[in-house]
Order: sequence, then structure tokens, then C-alpha cells
Amino acid sequence: MNISIGCDHAGYDYKEQIKFFLMQKGFGIKDMGCFSSQSVDYPDFAHKVALSVEQNETQYGILICGSGNGVNITANKHNGIRSALCWKKEIAALARLHNDANIITLPARFTTIDECKEMVDVFLNTEFEGGRHQTRVNKISCI
Repeated sequence: MNISIGCDHAGYDYKEQIKFFLMQKGFGIKDMGCFSSQSVDYPDFAHKVALSVEQNETQYGILICGSGNGVNITANKHNGIRSALCWKKEIAALARLHNDANIITLPARFTTIDECKEMVDVFLNTEFEGGRHQTRVNKISCI
């Protein structure tokens, strides 16, 4: 499975650690930046990850910024993207189970790296439940 990952300066350290964590598990990683902790504009990297998922270059995306809000809002502007801001593993599981989320967004300033690794692991290993949830997911897109 191939995953795109991106962040702003606030999420840089977490991105690097999550990237290593996933590579150890055998995932293919497409790093969309940023590439240092110097201040950057989060939409530049959120758009890259969302496009990668939207165009089926990767199956899932991971976005990280200080609060998680900016990259999440940006990613959700893309057609077919269902980005979920997660702060607990239970939220990450429900994002996949009920919403068929294809991008997980993490708030680096409000979670630990261990919590983020756990959320990513749960997110990537939880299947969409379908059924009654499919009808709801079909109603999300405005296009």
C-alpha cells in the first residue's frame, strides 16, 4: 500500500517519525513535504497530498500541522477526499468505519507522537463498514 504524507513546519518532526514508523511496516511512502521546521504555508502541502489520493497515486494520505485544522480544511476542498481530523484512536477507527475517510489529519501540538502512530496504525488497518454508511458517504460530495 502506498501512502502520501505531508505537513507544515509544526508537523515536520512528527512527519519524519511517522514516515519511518510506516516504512518499517513495509508501506510505500510518498513524502510531499515540507522538508524542514522552517515556517511554510500549510495549503501547499495539503493540496499535494490530497491530489495524490484524488488521482489514485496513493491509497491514503496523512497530513500533520499544529492544530490539524488548516490541512484538514484544505484537503476536504478536493473532490473525492474525505479527510478526518483525529485526536484519539477511536476517532481514527470511526473515520474509516463510518466515513470511509481516505486522509487522516493529526494535530501535532495537541497529541503525542505515540498517540499519532497509534491513530495512523488504526486508520490504515480499519476497513470501511459500508452498509447504511455507504448511503451517507454517497451524499458527501457536492459534485
